Amino acid sequence: MKWNRFTIKTKTEAEDVIISALADVGVEGVEIQDKQPLTETDKEQMFVDIMPEGPADDGIAYLNFYLEEDTEVEPVLERVRGVLEEVRGYMDIGEGTITESQTEDKDWINNWKEFFHQFYVDDILIVPSWEEVKEEDKDKMILHIDPGTAFGTGMHETTQLVIRQLKKFVTKDTQMLDVGTGSGILGIVALKLGAAHVVGTDLDPCAIPAVADNKAANGIKDETFDMLIGNIIDDKEVQDTVGYEKYDIVTANILADVLVPLTPVIVNQMKKGAYYITSGILDVKEEVVVKAVQDAGLQLVEVTHQGEWVSVTARKE
Repeated sequence: MKWNRFTIKTKTEAEDVIISALADVGVEGVEIQDKQPLTETDKEQMFVDIMPEGPADDGIAYLNFYLEEDTEVEPVLERVRGVLEEVRGYMDIGEGTITESQTEDKDWINNWKEFFHQFYVDDILIVPSWEEVKEEDKDKMILHIDPGTAFGTGMHETTQLVIRQLKKFVTKDTQMLDVGTGSGILGIVALKLGAAHVVGTDLDPCAIPAVADNKAANGIKDETFDMLIGNIIDDKEVQDTVGYEKYDIVTANILADVLVPLTPVIVNQMKKGAYYITSGILDVKEEVVVKAVQDAGLQLVEVTHQGEWVSVTARKE
């Protein structure tokens, strides 16, 4: 099978933001080409001590995504152009151009697996489905995660920020709502920490099989984690199905520009005293999200940082 390949030319500092924004509009499995040197953390995760010298970093990144040959291309490109213009509004993305080419069939979903190895988030070990747990790690809290075509392995700073907040606030009675569920990693972490029940929502239908597979891999009882596809911001049916004033924790690891319209809606799903844990926020957008939670009547609890990313936690009084 032939695939249509679309390449976005941008800047390396905009890579993460654009990829996260593309995931929010259903464009998954983005391939990155840049000349950034590997960090020491990257080398550790790839079990590499010494890397050969590569070309000098020129600050340019190429982001490739692929569509099957018979896919209706224009609606997808319209969403992508919208994402680029949105991100361009608050950071420099360089050219932001899109070029098209064709490539022969390739196992795009599986090729990236060579770069994803087991790793720790504090004392939680996250292991992909194709790796074995080492004998010395078998007494740790272990998550078996395979994102498939859905977003979320736990390697990204934004996910790690939320996991650390969940460790603070989850109890055995916790009812949790996760907006933008992806692979289901946050819901599974919450259940492993003792939460009673999780409801997840996502725009991408790929989240359904991804969550089902990851629940099975982690021994999560099916009835403890329900999954729903739809936009909770403006879909009354989704809001009604999710329910009102019934959640102790709401997590939302999505972009700041989505958190702003989400926040005044999601307060209706939260119990009195519930925690709202947000992430996916670039540091330049921190004050925007803080203002959004305060404008929605929530009390700011904590702001945490990792790299250039921010998590804002608030509470419903």
